[in-house]
Amino acid sequence: MRRDVRLEIITEAIEGLIPGAAPANLSVEVKETLSVTGCASNTWTSRPEGLAERIFTALYGRPRPPAGELDARMSAGADLESRPWYPLRPGDLVHVHYEQAADMPAFGETYIVGDAGGPGDPVPRLLSMQLLAHTCPDAIGAGLGMVGCFAVDAHDDPLHEPWYEAGPQRLTIVRDGRPVHAGGAR
Repeated sequence: MRRDVRLEIITEAIEGLIPGAAPANLSVEVKETLSVTGCASNTWTSRPEGLAERIFTALYGRPRPPAGELDARMSAGADLESRPWYPLRPGDLVHVHYEQAADMPAFGETYIVGDAGGPGDPVPRLLSMQLLAHTCPDAIGAGLGMVGCFAVDAHDDPLHEPWYEAGPQRLTIVRDGRPVHAGGAR
């Protein structure tokens, strides 16, 4: 089941309260402290995702899994567009990680986002996404035509295809030298 991006963001915000902590080792405790005695009278303890789900349910209702190809595409688009760092900007770096498959070794590609429009172009402006570097052995990558497959000269949203095709879990987005999306970090 694919989780709602809003639920993931809430969970990551809770897990981020202790920088560098392993999410599997975290728990959340809420205490009621009596004003007269200063003692805790009631406590509630959960994992970060349990608290995140309670917050999500209060704000949006119970999370629902999407179903079907159309729902998956719509969900991927909504997932991408709801990210706090979205949309891409010129200068952003997009790294795609490919897992090992059969004789193909694991490798990565890094793309740089540029402004593809000219002066006076209507908004929204078009962006390019050009291959900057890759770690695929040339003899393998050239024969399969895989390397650079997400490069585009001008597109209103060059991240949509890799987001849907490769998946957000295989993407890392870097803005101003800082990762704003680290898909493989979880």
